[in-house]
Amino acid sequence: MNLRPGTKLHSAVCETQLIVVRAPSEEAGELRLTCGGAPLLADGEAPPEGVELDPAQGDGTRIGKRYADEALGLELLCTRSGDGTVACNGVALPLKEAKPLPASD
Repeated sequence: MNLRPGTKLHSAVCETQLIVVRAPSEEAGELRLTCGGAPLLADGEAPPEGVELDPAQGDGTRIGKRYADEALGLELLCTRSGDGTVACNGVALPLKEAKPLPASD
């Protein structure tokens, strides 16, 4: 899958929808993005038959939160929450921490 900023993705096993905010460089190689244990699909792709949510990958996603892998340079924004866990190459993507605002005096 060709990832670039603005690409819309959705889960094949739950309601999760994501947008690519930052795409990894081509040096990162082929990435396997999943949600709930099933591959993430590009906008408009129909889910394959027989896929089900993997209970071990069912921690859920939260709307408005960013999931990122800084080492790869990948950042995804959740636009619709669901039951699946977002993962890249089999490793769950952690929530991106918010940057602290500067103190105002």
